[in-house]
Amino acid sequence: MFRRMKTALPPIGTSKLLESISPHIPDAFINTVRPGIKGSGRRRAFSAAQLWRVHLLAPLTSTPSFNALVRQLPEQRNWRRFARLPHRERTPDARMLNEFRSALGVSGLRAINDSLVRVLLKHRNADRKSVAIIDSTDLPAATADKKKTAAVGRPGGRVWEPGR
Repeated sequence: MFRRMKTALPPIGTSKLLESISPHIPDAFINTVRPGIKGSGRRRAFSAAQLWRVHLLAPLTSTPSFNALVRQLPEQRNWRRFARLPHRERTPDARMLNEFRSALGVSGLRAINDSLVRVLLKHRNADRKSVAIIDSTDLPAATADKKKTAAVGRPGGRVWEPGR
């Protein structure tokens, strides 16, 4: 009864998926959203486009966290090629990714997402009536300080205390 849908993209986690998506990422635009430091001072180790591409690896490879992604990045040649990281030993760490997101802020992330949506809309099938893209930039993170656990032990104590 069900027809198998033909998808235009290869499965998640494959090098073919990364190869098919890579040409559509607007690196020049991303580098203008967060340009490098000009003048005196220490040069940034990675461009904004490289850091953005590392961020894209998380959903494109089904990696559970940025920490796991950073640990696996030196061993994954296809991931480094996608992120345009030429050296196995020089890859961004989790702190760099966090600082990049903080420096961009919500407006920078939205500008990049809007640019990507424009690119996607150019390549969409004319027969389709709608395109849905999830944007979760405003959702709060599910972190340990937001979780609650039942208090154990003393009666009359707090019913809930923060998770550890």
